Order: sequence, then structure tokens, then C-alpha cells
Amino acid sequence: MRKNSIKNTRVNAEVHHELSNILRGGIKDPRVAPMTSVVAVEVAPDLKTCKAYISVLGDKKAQEDTLKGLQSAEGYIRRELARTINMRNTPEITFILDQSIEYGVNMSKMIDDLTKKGEE
Repeated sequence: MRKNSIKNTRVNAEVHHELSNILRGGIKDPRVAPMTSVVAVEVAPDLKTCKAYISVLGDKKAQEDTLKGLQSAEGYIRRELARTINMRNTPEITFILDQSIEYGVNMSKMIDDLTKKGEE
């Protein structure tokens, strides 16, 4: 199975949806920030590993704490995925912090600042 096959795209979408649901309502770890969202999911073609890109609204400490909390809850998350998704293997999940939203907000602020200075 190629990385961009229709089957792999469908599996990525289903894992993304279920992972979002699990993060939204199932994790009771206080380290996980309430404003945590799944940005993207990449399941390997052999279905054994998964990279989950997450975005956390908050400072560096909140982001680090959320990553630690998600890593410690990986067993629970995998069990819930196995329960909700009918897959032969439940992939091992690696959580990766995605900074693209924060980067976009900072770039937007910089553009606004430059526009204001140009108008003066």
C-alpha cells in the first residue's frame, strides 16, 4: 500500500476523527490542556505506527505538560481506538507538537504591525 493510497487516506481520516473524539472527552489527566486539538494524523502503510500532530493553546509549559500527559495515556488511547475502529493492528501513537497555528498567528500579527507602520 502506497502512502497516498485511497485506503491509507481513509484510515488516516478515521483515526483522526476518533482520536479527536477521545481527546475531547475521554482523557482525565490534568496535564492535558483543555484546548488540545488533533491537526493531522499519519498512519504508516503497515498500520503499526501513527504520528499524531497536535496543537495546544497555551504557553510552553502547557504544551510540554500536554505532551507528557498524552504519552502517559497512550495505552488508554490505543485501547479506545481499538474499541471504536475495526483495524487488524492498533498503531503505536507518537504525539508531535504542531506549531503551525501559532506560527501563522505570529506572522499575522507581524503583517498587521507592518501595515500600521506603513499607514503612519
